[in-house]
Amino acid sequence: MGAAAAGVGNSEMAYVLATGELWYQVPGTIRLELTGTLAPFASAKDIALAVAGRLGTDFAEYKSIEFVGKAAEMLSISSRMVLSNMSVELGAKFGLFPVDGKTIDYLGSIGIDHISPFAADADATYEAEYRLDVSDLEPMAAAPHAVGNVRPIKDLAGVPINQAFLGSCTNGRLEDLRAAAQILEGKKVAPSVRLLVYPASGRVLREAMAEGVAQVLAAAGAVICPPSCGACFGGGGGILAPGETCVSTTNRNFKGRMGSPDSSIYLASPASVAASALKGALCDPRRVS
Repeated sequence: MGAAAAGVGNSEMAYVLATGELWYQVPGTIRLELTGTLAPFASAKDIALAVAGRLGTDFAEYKSIEFVGKAAEMLSISSRMVLSNMSVELGAKFGLFPVDGKTIDYLGSIGIDHISPFAADADATYEAEYRLDVSDLEPMAAAPHAVGNVRPIKDLAGVPINQAFLGSCTNGRLEDLRAAAQILEGKKVAPSVRLLVYPASGRVLREAMAEGVAQVLAAAGAVICPPSCGACFGGGGGILAPGETCVSTTNRNFKGRMGSPDSSIYLASPASVAASALKGALCDPRRVS
């Protein structure tokens, strides 16, 4: 949206309550150019995981990542939100996109107007510049217990799962639910798997119901949960028991993140999560389409 946003954790909130202020440093900027065109079943989540795997989870520590390039322009606002959100997992303070016509149209749809396009100055300088061609990008997954432990999900195919988690702030928007519904329509989730769907907001849930997406997911065996974080940070429904394995669209797969420290979390895209829920094991979504 062309605005900088940063999370406030427990310790920072305590500092705010005690002092009434927070300290921030203006970050340097890293330019990440995305080129090419995404192949079917590859998504913004796969881009984020690929970057984490190739560049590491600290290459942008306390920096601002500026996503540019033709592939970035082609991404929907929801997909841009995925990359901005996942920038935190790359060490960044902020993840930004230029404000273009898509941004302005989206803001207008929620009652925000009088916004004009803007981007970096022509003579802007960067601390580092990277380029990623997304054309050959495959569906990716981050294996336990690190976001940067990334490989193509086809290389992990067959790992049994107990739970599939679709949603959260990272991938709980309507296009994410649609991607899962496209794979699940007319099929049933494996009997050994709990498929939990956590829409990112009440608005997303209402849109999914109006469009029939929620009904498709429910008919496949998914449990449609109240819009919230769910088990992403160890709260709500979906807490993992010792020895259980989950494939999730959330942003982190740290040890004990979703419950027992003896459980395992794999991060993947909505399409990969849906495909894995069908098979009862990690699965490349291209294998079930």
